[in-house]
Amino acid sequence: MIYTLLKLSHVLSILVWVGGMVFAHFFLRPALGMLQPPERLRLMHDVLNRFFKAVLLLSSWAVVSGLAMVVLARTGGTPDAPFRMPLSWTVMATLGIAMWLVFGHIRFALYQRMSRMVAAADWSAAGGALARIRLWVAVNMVLGLSTVAVALWA
Repeated sequence: MIYTLLKLSHVLSILVWVGGMVFAHFFLRPALGMLQPPERLRLMHDVLNRFFKAVLLLSSWAVVSGLAMVVLARTGGTPDAPFRMPLSWTVMATLGIAMWLVFGHIRFALYQRMSRMVAAADWSAAGGALARIRLWVAVNMVLGLSTVAVALWA
């Protein structure tokens, strides 16, 4: 029962995280093209602020719950039997940690830079910062979708 609840919350946290990236990248960003840079950048800054707060919690939970599931799988087996983590779990864990680190870079470096530029009304620099965020979100989106593919393939 505990393992099932961990798995459910783990998968839901990843769905919100990856789904949010897909939404922002393919639907929100293109729709904002009709706005002038100050309005577009202020809106994206606010949206990203809200999304990144949620992702900080969700991504951290995904790491903790993933580790907890591995521990439960290990301790649920025969104590003297060696535990061999399935290759798919290793790949998912590696991709998940990479995503978490990329998100950290986006949130604590790139987004902070964008925040300073928006506060200073330096729209050109804020646009450049947002472009870097978009690039790294695309990288993370590919990592996330790859992780989902590995989970379903296994």
